[in-house]
Amino acid sequence: MRTQVGIVGAGPAGLVLAHLLRREGIEAVVVESRSRRAIEATVRAGVLEQGTVDLLDELGLGARMHREGAEHHGIELRFRGRGSRLALSELTGRAIMLYAQHEVIRDLVLAWLAKGGELRFEAEAVALTGLDGPSARVRFLEGGEENELVCDYVAGCDGYHGLCRTVVPPAGRHEYLRVHPFAWFGILAEVPRLSPELIYALHDRGFALASTRSEHLQRLYLQCDPHDRVEDWSDDRIWSELHLRLSTEDGFVFRDGPIVQKDVIGMRSYVLEPMRNGRLFLAGDAAHIVPPTGAKGLNLAVADVFVLARALSERYRTGREDRLARYSETCLRRAWNAQRFSWRMTSLLHRFPEHDDFQRRLQIADLEEVARSRAAALALAENYVGLPFEDP
Repeated sequence: MRTQVGIVGAGPAGLVLAHLLRREGIEAVVVESRSRRAIEATVRAGVLEQGTVDLLDELGLGARMHREGAEHHGIELRFRGRGSRLALSELTGRAIMLYAQHEVIRDLVLAWLAKGGELRFEAEAVALTGLDGPSARVRFLEGGEENELVCDYVAGCDGYHGLCRTVVPPAGRHEYLRVHPFAWFGILAEVPRLSPELIYALHDRGFALASTRSEHLQRLYLQCDPHDRVEDWSDDRIWSELHLRLSTEDGFVFRDGPIVQKDVIGMRSYVLEPMRNGRLFLAGDAAHIVPPTGAKGLNLAVADVFVLARALSERYRTGREDRLARYSETCLRRAWNAQRFSWRMTSLLHRFPEHDDFQRRLQIADLEEVARSRAAALALAENYVGLPFEDP
């Protein structure tokens, strides 16, 4: 097979890129190692920045998102038994959308296939060659047979555990990794909505987060030991901890209910530099991972491919490669800012094993500053709703 851009990975980065390229009249083929059912069934959080929402709307992909998602104009920071609302829209004029990542992927897949887009499921990329030559080649296994996709450029959107990240030469690559000393225990529970907006809670026993999925389905998280297993947490233990960590002085209560899913989510920060190797351009989790506290993962992936699509459009329109040459630099600038913000949110709201009383009081003082100062609140809100996408 031959195409202009070969996209490895059908996550948010790869699928949004495919749609952006189609809009520019650029041919693309997507290869994905998992089945369609698998990628559409993997439940993940979905806090969409204003820029991500606007881009999906521009691509004509936002109808179901607006119908079934929930636009939020603020979040609650809860500490010392009190809640403080961060008024996102009042401070920034922008909002966030709660719409799960797997729902975004369903919309992207359906729209791509409906217009005849090429998407090869259960096609595992096993080798990339020709990255420094006149054309690149993606070898992949499909149905037990090896096939080859010849293309001008490759977009590596196959995540941290995929092939593309590993082919950046060791001599020129720099990897930055921090594994955090805690994890999140996440549940999906059939209970009524706890709050009209997201609740981020700091408690002596650790962090907690309440996130709405629908009127009767909620996603809830607890800070836990990174070595914990799902079987270590009974339903009674989960609800007991949630009630403790989300409690308030005015007697906030919520109902327990059936838990339909449990998982342990590791917390780490990662950046790979550069995000380019010849004709290969990395995007999304293949290049960077952020803790979920800042809600930046999916949005950072979309920002990457926004930059890449514009750069490729310039290349095919004019023959110039100026924007392609700046791709890594442009995306890394945003990626490191997302790391900074995600670290701020993580360190602000989690109890660290080495924290003493002095450091815990500093966390409270920082939260009180956000609650008291418009300037401090604005800085947090601007980053949370998302900075504008960069034009390379």
